[in-house]
Amino acid sequence: MGIRIAIVDDKRLMRTTLSEQLSYYEELDVMLMACDGNDFLTQMNNLPTEKRPELVLMDIEMPNMDGIETVAITKEIYPDVLCLMLTVFDNDEKLFEAIRAGASGYLLKDEKPVVILKAITESIYEGGVPMSPRIAQKALMLLRRTSLSVQEVKQDEQPQLDSVLSDREIEILQRIVDGLNYQQIGERLFISPHTVRKHTANIYNKLHVSNKASAIKVAMHKKWFK
Repeated sequence: MGIRIAIVDDKRLMRTTLSEQLSYYEELDVMLMACDGNDFLTQMNNLPTEKRPELVLMDIEMPNMDGIETVAITKEIYPDVLCLMLTVFDNDEKLFEAIRAGASGYLLKDEKPVVILKAITESIYEGGVPMSPRIAQKALMLLRRTSLSVQEVKQDEQPQLDSVLSDREIEILQRIVDGLNYQQIGERLFISPHTVRKHTANIYNKLHVSNKASAIKVAMHKKWFK
């Protein structure tokens, strides 16, 4: 049996095509396919440890729970599972957020299957950080501008909840802590999922975090919600 792989992408054709392409390589074994982060985490929870994927090929833009949030939560629950972003996005913000969330590499979807195979079998399992050439160049520029360690904000330095977030943002953060997704929050507060995403982005910015898992950590550490 080869390296156990999961494919997480909201486009069925992408999941199926990639699975078929990777099936030609005996070094890999696609064990799981999911349409978004919630689907992936649910399937992971229902699998015995010996059958869980060792590595996840993760899309970024997905409904319900996007790839960056999924990576952050996955690394919290399953720290030994490696996450390789496979996406169409090559902008600095997505790259930086993916690295902070715990991604082990960042490839673009237009890469050939053999490149993905090499990234999995050689780079990651030998301690490397595989990146598409365009992404590697952006990463180098990003690291020249700032250090990741400088970007990390200690939880003890976080400001008080009511002095930073609006009433609506507090409502949304409460429901994020409760484990609701964007659709569920929107239904509870009678607003669209898109509006929830906008408020969530503002929350992340104000709390100096980049994903749902980090926001929940801040809220729990500061004991904002009982």
